[in-house]
Amino acid sequence: MAVVFPLTAQDQEIPTLDNPMSAAYLKKNLRKSQPRLVYNAEILNNLKKKTKTDPVLQSMYAEIKASAQAILKKPLLEREMVGRRLLGTSREMLYRINMLGLVYLMEKDPDILARINEELIAVCNFTDWNPAHYLDVAEMSTAVAFALDWTAGALPKSTQELSKKSLIEKGILPSWPENGKSPGWVNGTNNWNQVCNGGMIAASIAIAEVDPELAAKTISRALDGLPLSLVEYGPDGVYPEGSTYWGYGTSFSVITAAMLESAFGQDFGHWDFPAFKESAVFRALTNAPSGWYYNFADCGDKRSQGGDVILAWFAAKSGNPQFFEKDRFLNASKDPGKLFRLSGASMAWISQYEEKGGEGLPAAWKGEGSNPVVIFTGGNEDPHSYYFGGKGGRGMVNHGNMDGGSFIFELNGVRWSIDPGNQSYNELEQTGFDLWSRCQTCERWDLLTKNNYGHSTLTINDSLHRTEGLVTLTEFKQGPNPEATFDMSATLGRQVKSASRRFVKDSPLSITIEDAIELSESTQLITWQMMTTADVQITPGGAILTQDGKVLKLENQSDPELTVSVVSLYPAPLALDRQIEGLKRVEIRIPAWKIEDGKTTIKVRLSGE
Repeated sequence: MAVVFPLTAQDQEIPTLDNPMSAAYLKKNLRKSQPRLVYNAEILNNLKKKTKTDPVLQSMYAEIKASAQAILKKPLLEREMVGRRLLGTSREMLYRINMLGLVYLMEKDPDILARINEELIAVCNFTDWNPAHYLDVAEMSTAVAFALDWTAGALPKSTQELSKKSLIEKGILPSWPENGKSPGWVNGTNNWNQVCNGGMIAASIAIAEVDPELAAKTISRALDGLPLSLVEYGPDGVYPEGSTYWGYGTSFSVITAAMLESAFGQDFGHWDFPAFKESAVFRALTNAPSGWYYNFADCGDKRSQGGDVILAWFAAKSGNPQFFEKDRFLNASKDPGKLFRLSGASMAWISQYEEKGGEGLPAAWKGEGSNPVVIFTGGNEDPHSYYFGGKGGRGMVNHGNMDGGSFIFELNGVRWSIDPGNQSYNELEQTGFDLWSRCQTCERWDLLTKNNYGHSTLTINDSLHRTEGLVTLTEFKQGPNPEATFDMSATLGRQVKSASRRFVKDSPLSITIEDAIELSESTQLITWQMMTTADVQITPGGAILTQDGKVLKLENQSDPELTVSVVSLYPAPLALDRQIEGLKRVEIRIPAWKIEDGKTTIKVRLSGE
């Protein structure tokens, strides 16, 4: 049965977290003994016990311990700015404390303690933690708070005092400006809210005995502000900023929930916040069979080879093995990259995981919200590794692109229709490029990774999409041949009277894209486009794509007399564009004069062997 959705978004009342926080509540309910940030005595004892027999914990701990030993040979951190950010240094500190701190928790190694002491003295003597870019402060505050807490009073008194003073003066107080106005991130709707409020909660718990009033009011402010970011997961679990930003924002929500549980005995409603637990399905489904993400928005391309430690929190909470990547955890040492910087903390919930069963991942899934997404797969046993992702949304979404109506398609291990992905923020910013403004004429839309010319969607009159025009999911059908329909009218604006795009998985080896368009007086040219890195051979009525020894057929079923054209985008048009080897845009261009009665349907089928 098809599910039909309203064309306009419904107003919703934002749920809240429980917030009993006051200085009196904090003094009464905060755990007195340390550790109490993510770990407490019970969690730590459970970890030590299970690590003796659990191969997943053994594999992870061996890699964490090896990482800690490698850190001992590295120079101490210095206050090195990269552009406007200290974030790289803050993240490195959080990584180091996760590695060193967990080893100290497990073994009480004096050499490890001495290095933690040196790391703390180094960063606490920085002039500041760069409050102009508060993510930097938040991650550094989390690192320093963990270091203090996980060493549980074993550091020299002078270091403890320096660290707490720094958490107050360099961490918390800059978030309380003298003008009395809260920073934008306090009540923001994106990952800054989660990261910065989470970092302030960590810092506040670490200094609670020194200044309980400051700690309580900071935690209370965070509990009030966090729902404004958590509501963005609704209604189905889609993280609007894409999968890698799910990893960033959600990692701090998970850490925040874990810290509150370990310190106060409850998470104040994080786990039960609407759509938050469902976001684990979104995260798992955006991992394509090829090893790439469904990399819409400012998302990275490929995931690491290691296990997803943030998804593992959802596994520990639910008992669902779909979220626990056992094989990847067992092969932790085979991942050529560094462990995730919160891996030390993650051992707390990895040790709590007990399989209880649960629903498998759906083969057809939809998520609505400000950046709606549909995903079709062939299931776990699919010999063809079928994977399709289609989306709505708009450029005005945080980290959003002009990609409404776009799609990616994988078959037989090849990503045939691609998303151009993200590119380095700092490299763009250093040129003076305005990456972050999102008005219709802003520079962001000059880039191929950001505008509609670099996505597999529709373009009218060779013009940009309307950045404020939301492409909505209007219909979704599950079953062996799932379907999804998006209304693209708003993003195409007055250039058409209406436009909808329908995706149909019509066989285990194919996807059909059907566009119904009603022309306006402004319509001059309709361009159907697909981005690919495959080799393209134009044929009568379509094209043949080849890549990695595999073949995909593109059929123009509605207008077979039209010749497909190919536009090479390597090198890309601008020097600032991301240069993707072999990138090209496959086009079907339909002039308005050719269309009778002011309406047309474009039907294109992609099929493999």
